[in-house]
Amino acid sequence: MGRSAGWRELLRLNPTAFYFSRLGCVALLALGGGVRAATTPSLMPSSLHWKQLAPLPDREGFASPFVGVAGGALLVAGGANFPEKRPWEGGAKLWYDGVFALPEPGGAWVEAGRLPRANAYGVAVSTPAGVICAGGGDAKAHFAEVFLLSWDGRALKSRALPLLPRACAFGSGALVGGIFYVAGGIEKPDATSALATLWALDVDKPEAGWKELSACPGPARMLAVAGATADTFYLFGGVALSAGVDGKAQRTTLRDAYAYSAAGGWKKLTDLPRAATAAPSPAPLMADGKLLVISGDDGLRAHLNGPDHPGFPTDILAYDPAADRWSGAGEAPFSRATAATVAWRGGWAVASGERKPGYRSPEVWWLDAGAKMSQAGR
Repeated sequence: MGRSAGWRELLRLNPTAFYFSRLGCVALLALGGGVRAATTPSLMPSSLHWKQLAPLPDREGFASPFVGVAGGALLVAGGANFPEKRPWEGGAKLWYDGVFALPEPGGAWVEAGRLPRANAYGVAVSTPAGVICAGGGDAKAHFAEVFLLSWDGRALKSRALPLLPRACAFGSGALVGGIFYVAGGIEKPDATSALATLWALDVDKPEAGWKELSACPGPARMLAVAGATADTFYLFGGVALSAGVDGKAQRTTLRDAYAYSAAGGWKKLTDLPRAATAAPSPAPLMADGKLLVISGDDGLRAHLNGPDHPGFPTDILAYDPAADRWSGAGEAPFSRATAATVAWRGGWAVASGERKPGYRSPEVWWLDAGAKMSQAGR
């Protein structure tokens, strides 16, 4: 599989070159006076039904690959990892261009093809035509490229679509009806501020290009959790960036939440019970209308390297749009950040990602979303 090695010096100095490490996170502070308990206690054990699918055919797994559904198959494309040494050991981070396909939930992964170039930390949504992949980057630069991946069970095809207004990685996105929304992220690997942006693409008329909409009224952010219902786009948590005294980026964890609709614009929602950075995104939409924020990082152990890190929180937060209320929904069977989700076969697939700082996972999990599961308008 093709791959692109990052600069070791960049990895040491740039806090976005790898997700969490002692060097990479200078400051992680809970916004709004600390973490508070969920409004409704979590029920134990979880009533959610999880099933583990075949793992990706890579011993490490990948952070932030593109994940989607094309030709009925689950696709996992690109991503990044540390295949030899961990970041605190001076290990080099590698970006990948390989694409894997899982035709059936009970089947085995096959190598489907390659991306136009090695890429990770972009945003993908699934459409009837295939998987639209937007942005991302590698060690040297972030990308504005957008492309459509299609798969017929034998051949993978890629078709270029209109560019994003700016280069963007670590953003958040979801499909609402026929509109692909992308919010926030950062323009360059060494950025000290996040993008305060919301872009929209009509996936049925992609030739019309991206529209710039009003930005989220909260702090500019990256690594937030997106979500979607039939007519509303959601943005939960993430991190804000600022320049420290040494000129490097400092992170501030966020617990605020917002909703955007074409009819009403932005609306402030109830804060998350805890910080949730890089949790699997978009948030799975369940049959009862609730959106789930699964695992993700709360920032409380950012000072610990991987060997000493116990893993990210495994609790699941459920947001009820009708009541604007958060509650607990039990525990996930895994610890995960920088993982993508996609609606597939009556549930939601959570593919690969980071199990704790510096360590990826090849695991793929499937969550039963209920008999009347919605795919947010598609």
